[in-house]
Amino acid sequence: MEYSWKYKTPEGFDDLVMCGDDEALTGLWFEGSRDDWRNTRGCERRETPVFRDTRRWLDEYFAGHDPGFTPNYRIEGLTPFRQAVIGEMLRIPYGATVSYGDIAKAIEKKRGGRASAQAVGGAVGWNPICIIIPCHRVIGADGSLAGYGGGLENKVSLIAHEGIDVVGGLCVAGGGRF
Repeated sequence: MEYSWKYKTPEGFDDLVMCGDDEALTGLWFEGSRDDWRNTRGCERRETPVFRDTRRWLDEYFAGHDPGFTPNYRIEGLTPFRQAVIGEMLRIPYGATVSYGDIAKAIEKKRGGRASAQAVGGAVGWNPICIIIPCHRVIGADGSLAGYGGGLENKVSLIAHEGIDVVGGLCVAGGGRF
């Protein structure tokens, strides 16, 4: 059985919607995003232990702290490339950013072959668990805040929340790059 639960974010962010079962978080989206309605349709609204863990993680994050743990999650439909991209995103520390091209280069180095920034962008955009898998920390090579499934306003707010200055849609100072 799939369940959903809503998380009330601090002012300046859209609320979040969680999806999962009794064992794992399977989705975390900003309310009203393109994935929110599609993936929670038919879910029973009920808080589960994994949602309580996720809420605790989000409380720590929005209080300005690195939570220090990761709620149990499961991602369906992972290709090896998407898994590699998620692995690289999980390496980006709180308050840092990397470019799509940086991730492509890291994957090329580890796996061999070629990886494009555009392919990385597709995999980043596919990520079903926002914030915890920090897709918001992936930016354009020039510092631009290219697209975000949860809305560009939320991406700007998340980046700023982590201490990175954003001016005119560009990351300009703070946190630095990983």
